[in-house]
Amino acid sequence: MSEISKEWTAVQQTFKNIWGYEDLRSSQREIVTSLLRGQDSLAIMATGGGKSICFQLPAILNDGLTLVISPLLALMEDQVRDLRSRNLPAACLHSNLSQIERREVLRNLPNTRLLYISPETLLSPPVWEKLSDRQLKITGLMLDEAHCLVQWGDSFRPSYRRLGAVRSALMAQKPKHHPRIAIAAFTATADLETTAELQTCLQLENPHIVRTSPYRANLSLKVAIAWTPSGRKSRLLKFIRDRQGQSGLIYVRSRRDAEMLAAWLQENSFKTAAYHAGLPPQERRHVEQQWLSNQYPFVICTSAFGLGINKPDTRWVLHFHPPLTLSEYIQEIGRAGRDHKPAEALMLVSEPTGLLDDGDRQRINFFLQQQEKIQQQALKLLPKLPLKGDFAEVSKLHPDAAIALGLLHRAGHLTWHTPFTYEIDHASNDPQNLKQQMGDQKNIAKMRAYIQVKGDRWAFLLNAFGFEQ
Repeated sequence: MSEISKEWTAVQQTFKNIWGYEDLRSSQREIVTSLLRGQDSLAIMATGGGKSICFQLPAILNDGLTLVISPLLALMEDQVRDLRSRNLPAACLHSNLSQIERREVLRNLPNTRLLYISPETLLSPPVWEKLSDRQLKITGLMLDEAHCLVQWGDSFRPSYRRLGAVRSALMAQKPKHHPRIAIAAFTATADLETTAELQTCLQLENPHIVRTSPYRANLSLKVAIAWTPSGRKSRLLKFIRDRQGQSGLIYVRSRRDAEMLAAWLQENSFKTAAYHAGLPPQERRHVEQQWLSNQYPFVICTSAFGLGINKPDTRWVLHFHPPLTLSEYIQEIGRAGRDHKPAEALMLVSEPTGLLDDGDRQRINFFLQQQEKIQQQALKLLPKLPLKGDFAEVSKLHPDAAIALGLLHRAGHLTWHTPFTYEIDHASNDPQNLKQQMGDQKNIAKMRAYIQVKGDRWAFLLNAFGFEQ
């Protein structure tokens, strides 16, 4: 038996001992192999494809700490709880921990294999100081739900834009014999432009790329016109009444929509609740558990719900409002039918003219206006920013600097030398400097084109993401 075969047999045995499965899928095996070799990786794997095992298994097999950058507290806690139930040394750091709990996690880093953390917490001074310790061995930097970097990295979570400088800054603090820190990004959806953006922003070096098709033959896709606001509600009621006893999800565009629709459905004697990022963590956890245990047959949620949650018997996903982008849509419908049994996704849309109901168009316009407002505020701030600067000092003087710097970075006019120091390459007041290169308008146009498809909806989606059916 060759050395490679012997090594893989050991990997396989560890996987079976911890997770109970006989073997990894071929896509998982590719990523695990590349990470064990210390190679950068980019995994675009359909929802339910077992992405987390791809970085959890190498982290357990490697000697050292793997950092897992995760966007949501609930997602971190779910994964850490699962790992600890398997007696694996995992922890998470977030703002809801007490000072005593935070200190304990930081003190125990040398004995931890997986540390789940948000971009903001990773770059906070006390955490960064601990991670920079020369004696602390760090072997991996994993970005879970990596599409959030592109989706939120400019205005909502600008810390994502600084992650590309993390590896070199950490390596500069470590002894010469410290192994190279591998970086990997994991997401269920990324078109070719998003893939290129992730590689550039994260400074991936010759990454091993794995892409699996999101196609599910068992998942039927439908779009239906709701001619009036009351007609939209009537359509929803009929849909869920026809599927009593089945598990599902209802997606809306905003926190306010989630609250209002949940209250209305409760008045109509449905056992349900709203879920969105504005709820206290304990309440989010409660709603999630009620749904997972089938106490709630469905929940009304924003895009914050579902990341990392696996409920294979979810029979349907209904979009009460259309998502803004195809990436959001394919993420959300991918939560249905993971058990390979028949499932359905229905999207309700306003009638095309907007004369009877202009709600969908208003939601799109509101989003675009908010983005434009953010860009205009960043433009006004740009002349006040030094061409070279310390992020912490600049942020003290200009609290909105993170957004302006993030937009400049995306436009290719700014370099992060470390996660804390930057240099603006070609500063000017030209609005094009801050225009999002991938274009909100273009993504919205793709969504509109999908809504208008008359034929095979899966064929349209797969073509948009560079796959064949």
